[in-house]
Amino acid sequence: MSKVIFVTGAGRGLGTDIVREALAAGHNVVATGRRPEEIEKTLGGPQDNLLVTKLDVTRLDDAEAAAQAAVDRFGRIDVLVNNAGNFFAGYFEEITPAQMRQQIETNLFGPMNVTRAILPIMRRQRAGHIITLSSSAGIIGQEFCVAYAASKFGVEGWMESLRYDVEPYNIHTTVVEPGFFRTELLVDASTTWPEPTIDDYAERTAATVAAWKSMNGQQSGDPAKLARALLAIADQEKPLLRFVAGADAIEGVKAKAQELLDQAEASRELGGDLAHDDPNA
Repeated sequence: MSKVIFVTGAGRGLGTDIVREALAAGHNVVATGRRPEEIEKTLGGPQDNLLVTKLDVTRLDDAEAAAQAAVDRFGRIDVLVNNAGNFFAGYFEEITPAQMRQQIETNLFGPMNVTRAILPIMRRQRAGHIITLSSSAGIIGQEFCVAYAASKFGVEGWMESLRYDVEPYNIHTTVVEPGFFRTELLVDASTTWPEPTIDDYAERTAATVAAWKSMNGQQSGDPAKLARALLAIADQEKPLLRFVAGADAIEGVKAKAQELLDQAEASRELGGDLAHDDPNA
């Protein structure tokens, strides 16, 4: 059945793939980004089932205007795909407070802004599906990723809790945790590389930046396949709450789950009887 699918960050990478796959499947698509003219050109020009509109996810007024444009054109919004994001790489001490705030502003408050604008529409419909791109870095802390992981761990907690807020209105949520895909996250337009400022980190920073830049375009994950998988989830009667995407992500998440179980057991041995302490002792 044809749906109205609203996609953020449609200008490049996975966002473009999601829009193309959705259009090919016969859906009506709202493709959003900061440069709508470039998005429309990338997608091959105007199309009957495509609305391209401006959206900077850090601006709530942009999100509200884009949501209203979608309803004016198609009458409803069935699926929101929160895809827009960026990456501030580097070691914690070399990431400035302003950069940390920018990272969280885009990757956490950005999808919150768009969801805040679209939820009233879905509640009126008593139907909808919110899909938000997190990352395996939202489950597993990694070297050189403190800002990105902080933003994505925030996404995980927000989405996991949002589920309970919106379930009574027949609105589903899915958080997506991809591993390494060829999504253009590592291109300079999406990534802010650190400027070495501390001698202790300089050698590791140079080596890590070189290694990650060389990996761009060589990641094992196919973004077109990921886009098709997201559309399949959007068609599920009871969509997955969490989609761990890619063999590397699945193995990493399984290892993290085992680590948590092990730490819980170690905690039990150390302080499992803390709740039984006598407060009057």
